Amino acid sequence: MAKILSVIGARPQFVKASVVSRFIAKKNDLTEVLIHTGQHFDNTIGCRVGT
Repeated sequence: MAKILSVIGARPQFVKASVVSRFIAKKNDLTEVLIHTGQHFDNTIGCRVGT
């Protein structure tokens, strides 16, 4: 199984990455690992990511 690493730093990147993440989620042979760098950290977003 292949792993894809997605590195996201700012709020607009979450919106853009969501399209890719949904595609990866539909594939049985792919797994995504998401890393949030904390750039422009916002508790509103931080609380929702990974829950």
